[in-house]
Amino acid sequence: MPEATTSIDYVMEKASGPHFSGLRIDGPTSSPPASSATAPSVADVNAPKQPFVIGVSGGTASGKTTVCDMIIQQLHDHRVVLVNQDSFYRGLTPEESERVHEYNFDHPDAFDTEQLLDCIKTLKSGQPYQVPIYDFKKHRRCSDSFRLVNASDVIILEGILVFHDQRVRSLMNMKIFVDTDADVRLARRIRRDTVERGRDLDSVLEQYAKFVKPAFDDFVLPSKKYADVIIPRGGDNHVAIDLIVQHIHTKLGQHDLCKIYPNVYVIQSTFQIRGMHTLIRDRGISKHDFVFYSDRLIRLVVEHGLGHLPFTEKQVVTPTGVLGIMNSEALVHFCYSMH
Repeated sequence: MPEATTSIDYVMEKASGPHFSGLRIDGPTSSPPASSATAPSVADVNAPKQPFVIGVSGGTASGKTTVCDMIIQQLHDHRVVLVNQDSFYRGLTPEESERVHEYNFDHPDAFDTEQLLDCIKTLKSGQPYQVPIYDFKKHRRCSDSFRLVNASDVIILEGILVFHDQRVRSLMNMKIFVDTDADVRLARRIRRDTVERGRDLDSVLEQYAKFVKPAFDDFVLPSKKYADVIIPRGGDNHVAIDLIVQHIHTKLGQHDLCKIYPNVYVIQSTFQIRGMHTLIRDRGISKHDFVFYSDRLIRLVVEHGLGHLPFTEKQVVTPTGVLGIMNSEALVHFCYSMH
């Protein structure tokens, strides 16, 4: 019993933390079990937990990698891996290599999205994956070497077009768009391509005007609407990154608790629940309001709990003579209304 009390207190504490809209822990919420016979078995409890997948998108040189590094540093209590979409560039054919200046590296077709999907699905299943290594100077993959990525608590997928494909987006628990001024991005792009990738200034500017900017307008910017969180100024926005990390900690805490205690269900957070939590924790709240809002929270917990128990429908006659059908949740509503 003490352990059960501790876990419920922990859930309530976590439920009142920072929240963002449009996020999920392990995908769509499943329906409550029809009977106690469908309760998770011991094997289910010991099954590998689903990692928290974060997608980080934005324009070229917007600061995506910096944001990812800052998140990784602050999540030092959890195992985190970074997967770059750039690793999944398709290798150029000899004909394409001869006309490399005519090749659009910022188009969705330049990436092997099928292999990227296979990578994320494999990591989510708890298995390691050999991520290819792309040579940006030769414009092809290294055939004899890979980067072994192990399954972790958190998977960060970073790239300009990670939000473009709906199948990739559906694997994400959180989607972050790094929004940086176009002039700043161009300056960073010039510095990066000339220093790190051995390209001359004219070719960088030509590629930017011909391919990079049009692709940003056509594919990257429209995908911004899918983001759960938009970070202006990238890595310079420490407040936004701190809030994101705090939210991830909350989600990971809820997730781990549900895996440890398979009979614990976390009530979906709403503005109403968060508001009542705020009120009853205010030291200046009156006794009457504390009792009132605590009673409403308790009712929600009881209703949610009874929804996970087996029940049969029953016909009843109300005090006003109306014939109706009740299940467990309706009975709770009725009892509280009579109270």
